[in-house]
Amino acid sequence: MTSLSQRQSGVLLHITSLPGPFNHGVVGEEACQFIERIQHAGYRVWQFLPLGPTHAHGSPYESLSSSAANPELIDLRQVAQQGWLSDRNVQRVIDGELLPCTARAKAALTFYQQLESDATLSRQLTEFQQRQAHWLDDYALFMALKIAHEGMPWWKWPVALRDRQDVAITAAKETLAGYIQQVIFEQFIFHQQWQHLKQHAEHCGVQLFGDLPIYVAHDSSDVWANRDYFTVNEVGLCDEVAGVPPDYFSETGQRWGNPLYVWDNLQASNFSWWIQRIEVQIQRMHMIRIDHFRGLESFWAIPAHRDDGIEGEWHKGLGRELLQALRDHFGKLPLIAEDLGLITPEVTALRQDFDLPGMKILHFAFGGDANNPYLPHHHTQDMVVYTGTHDNDTTLGWWKAASEQEQAHIQTYLNIDEHDVVWSMIRTALASTADLAIIPMQDLLALDTSARFNTPGTLEGNWSWRMDRLPEMKDDCWMRSKEMNDLYGRCY
Repeated sequence: MTSLSQRQSGVLLHITSLPGPFNHGVVGEEACQFIERIQHAGYRVWQFLPLGPTHAHGSPYESLSSSAANPELIDLRQVAQQGWLSDRNVQRVIDGELLPCTARAKAALTFYQQLESDATLSRQLTEFQQRQAHWLDDYALFMALKIAHEGMPWWKWPVALRDRQDVAITAAKETLAGYIQQVIFEQFIFHQQWQHLKQHAEHCGVQLFGDLPIYVAHDSSDVWANRDYFTVNEVGLCDEVAGVPPDYFSETGQRWGNPLYVWDNLQASNFSWWIQRIEVQIQRMHMIRIDHFRGLESFWAIPAHRDDGIEGEWHKGLGRELLQALRDHFGKLPLIAEDLGLITPEVTALRQDFDLPGMKILHFAFGGDANNPYLPHHHTQDMVVYTGTHDNDTTLGWWKAASEQEQAHIQTYLNIDEHDVVWSMIRTALASTADLAIIPMQDLLALDTSARFNTPGTLEGNWSWRMDRLPEMKDDCWMRSKEMNDLYGRCY
């Protein structure tokens, strides 16, 4: 585990945005090359979004499991190199002639055939299954059942399966053994590929900075297998759901639709589900951002029938008790608090009492007066400063959409004209007193709104931007970065 211990900087880029031959980025050679590029430019952190398997809309914040990895991130070229998939089938996936899931199913068959004669591989798989059994067993069965029920959410399955009755579960495990094996194979292969990537990052002196959604998806193995921890009724539906009231991201708030936590039940188990969830992420990452941190202190409960976040009530969470349980188990927590939105003194105290860095977003700093807490003269060391996050427009898009008042404030504060605003903002982030500065890759490339990754409160057009190529080490984005990281003491 690693936490902020010295002045450093990083780049924000989700895995799917990496270039490559597949229809999105994967955990392959391009990921290793990206680590080398940012290390050369003086960056020591790579931040990305949650790695979990997504629903059809593609949001990594709405995952089928809070511990599983998205099998779509597997590099099939590496699978072929291990002899479990033909190069021809990899090319068919690249050409769009074969679905990636079908290719993985073919690889799984070969893998299990080889397993019978490969004692080392068999031992590795057994050890992986034993270490991850607390989530893997439920997830593998859950995904097999979703396939068997044509993708229907678990609360629409037959009652015996919905409610996990012993006889029905035992029968399902036998009937769906082939699907279950494929899911386990996918998670095992991802684990191997990810550990290789992590070792390469550590060799290059780059820390991996992951992201943990505070809530889990309603249609997830977590809720299906642990209903007592979530606000679902006897038929599996929610009476209240998660979201946020109106704020600077959305005038109508946001209805996320996730089940809320039954905090008393979590506490009665000494937060074992949370501890196991964090444990999985710590095995993968050096640092973890907790999304919507303020929901640990108090959370916005929205009536399930509402389609926005305007109507709701604040309820107290047991965030202090949770964080104490995590600290008792792990020691110093390698966590970053996403403390954006309506932040109260209680939320700030909770973050500071557990020595968790918070976040400052430069896009939120301008257009008001000198008291705006996002302005650089209010930054402190225990912060992570961003030009913008994955939920913001790119800096160029933000600048073009800013009002005349905001643009005037930006130019006056930064002492610039309208030229090269993007790199002036990057310079401002890197010059900040915050221990960690994170720059989105879209800003390093000075891209406009067409490269925006997500617009909160919308379902269309998100999560799809990717680079068409990986910039070479001599390219301007890396050369200027190296100069500024040196200048502002973020190289080591």
